[in-house]
Amino acid sequence: MRTSSRTCKYELDGWTERTGERVTFNKEARSRFLNFALSPEAIWKGNFRDLNAAVARMATLTDGGRITVEVVEEEIGRLDYSWGGDVLASSAPELANLLSAEQLSAIDHFDRLQLENVITVCRRCRTLSEAGRTLFNSSRARKASFNDADRLRKYLARFDLSWDAITRNEAQE
Repeated sequence: MRTSSRTCKYELDGWTERTGERVTFNKEARSRFLNFALSPEAIWKGNFRDLNAAVARMATLTDGGRITVEVVEEEIGRLDYSWGGDVLASSAPELANLLSAEQLSAIDHFDRLQLENVITVCRRCRTLSEAGRTLFNSSRARKASFNDADRLRKYLARFDLSWDAITRNEAQE
């Protein structure tokens, strides 16, 4: 099923007709929902039934007739759960605890697998330097000068992550 802006508008118009309550997306929420709906992660197992139910739930949860990004993110989580965890659970729990659903959806599967492994290694190590030495064990020998901690810090920053965020999050689990 391909979801489009027109399809979402149709579903919202149906909601208005059934309930008498006019509901719209704010700009950011509409963009987020459409980006998700058109992504490969959105499998729409129930086709239009899933979409209709999603729009109805979001419309029900609106405040003042405007669907917000927060409502959209909650709905994406609900859809993920109902589809067996395909959207968010495809990432290790570590990633789901460190990054938002929007951030996760922007990461390629290839990069996601690598990042999951990097986080696993980081959590086994006591320091950023130890993690860097472990992760860059072969390439570090080919460098004239090496600062593995800095390389790891820069890699994590590409995903808006830090050593502190990773190790702090593990302590909370």
